[in-house]
Order: sequence, then C-alpha cells, then structure tokens
Amino acid sequence: MSTLPVKVTLLLATVFVSFHSAPQVQAQDSASPIRLRVLSYNIHHGAGNDGKIDLDRLANVIRKVEPDLVAVQEVDQNTRRNGMVNQVETLAAKSGLFGEFAKQIDYDGGEYGQAILSKYPIESLEVHWLPGDPMRERRIVGVAEMQIHSTRLRFATTHLHHVRADLREKQIDELNRLFANGDQPTVIAGDFNAKPASEAMQLLQTKWKVSTSESMHTFPAKSPNRQLDYVAMYPASSWRIVSAEVPDEPIASDHRPLLVVVELRTNDGPNGDYTGEQD
Repeated sequence: MSTLPVKVTLLLATVFVSFHSAPQVQAQDSASPIRLRVLSYNIHHGAGNDGKIDLDRLANVIRKVEPDLVAVQEVDQNTRRNGMVNQVETLAAKSGLFGEFAKQIDYDGGEYGQAILSKYPIESLEVHWLPGDPMRERRIVGVAEMQIHSTRLRFATTHLHHVRADLREKQIDELNRLFANGDQPTVIAGDFNAKPASEAMQLLQTKWKVSTSESMHTFPAKSPNRQLDYVAMYPASSWRIVSAEVPDEPIASDHRPLLVVVELRTNDGPNGDYTGEQD
C-alpha cells in the first residue's frame, strides 16, 4: 500500500481512543501464574476472500476463541471504502471487549492502522514509529498498558514491512530497544511478514520467547503455506507456552488468526524460570 512520501523518524505519539464494553474478569489467586489467551489477526480492513466486508463474521471468529488479548492489523476507521464505519468500536462492541485504535496513516477520508482488543481495561496506549521506507506506508507498534490482577502488563500490536528484509530487521531492532529491557512483562503480536527461519525472527528470539517453535501456517488464508503472524513474550524466562493453534478460518480475511495460550510466572508464583516450550 503506497502513500505520499513521509519523513520517517523514531517518533513517539500518543493515541487514546477507547471503546469500552464490560467484559467479565475472573478473580485469580495471586500465587498462581497468569494465563492469557492471545490472538493475532490481520483482518484485511474487514474484507474477506469472498470480497465481502463483514465485521460480524470477524467478530464471530474472535468471540469463538474467547481471547483475553487481541492484536489486530489492517484496520480502517471511518474510511470511504468501508462506508465510514468505526471498525474498532464495532469489533469491540460485537466481541464484548475493550478496544483501542493505533493510527498509522490518514487514508481514504479516514484513518488506517491497527487495534488492540482486551478483556481488561486499557489504561493507556502509545504509538511508536518504526524505521521504514519514506516512500511507502509508515510502520508502527501500538502498545497498551493494563493491570491484570497484581501485574502491570504491556501488550503491543505491530505490522512489519512486507517487502524489504533489511527494514524488518531494523524494525525488530527498534522493538527490542523499546521493550526488551527491564523486567516489565510484555506481549507483542502481529503480522511480522517474515518466516520463522528469517534473520528478523532469529533476531527477535534473542530477547523474546516466540510462541511457535514450529511453523504454523497463517497465510494465505484459503490455503496457508507459510507463517507471517506471531505472538512473542518478554522476558523470555518468565513465560511458558501452553498451546498454539491456527483456527480454521479460510474466508473472513486473507490471513488466518493465530491463537496462543501463555502463562506468566508472577513474583508470588513458582520459584525458578520457565523452561521448555509447549506442554
């Protein structure tokens, strides 16, 4: 997707557009690990492989897997091609989650970007620009903060460059600089536009626990033959991967969603770091 030239800098902007519903959150023993169902989904601005824009269908896909956190890419807000619909507000309401929009660019009379949906109230949202090609769509990471029981968690969505491997690697470097420091638990999910064996994903794994040790094909949705979508956790030693799956949904978008169930060891939880991969 091309846009007018944009001077790309490492810029921080704050975007805070909330779409609140009232999901029910269960109380949890403070000594227990925090278990989260995390969904990454590139929704192709709502357009399915049948050519129809259908947010009800997408919301059904999301609701069916009962996620706690959802990273959504390729989201339209009030664009002409989508009939001036606020997609984040609509998806949040239909899925029974809180919603935030992370703007990338102005587009077609409205805005285009990414979104975070959450079972937990989102206290803040920041948008960071990533290194990119000034002649094409700028790339961002949108990161929300929320309180989950006694733990403050960062949850981020991103969509890396789709053509140039060197830019993806620079973008991973910036993600590491932004988030892979200190000890605050962080989950990042999105369309990384990279295969598991790529330099970009290898670079990510130097700091993060990536949710899939084997390729889980997410693209193209009708007959997926490669993985582009991921969930990753930091600090790597604090997380355990419980399961990962690609729901069988070939029509609603050009990507299939990726669902990962993870556990975070809290300070009051079991002693020692988590090791290994999926149970």
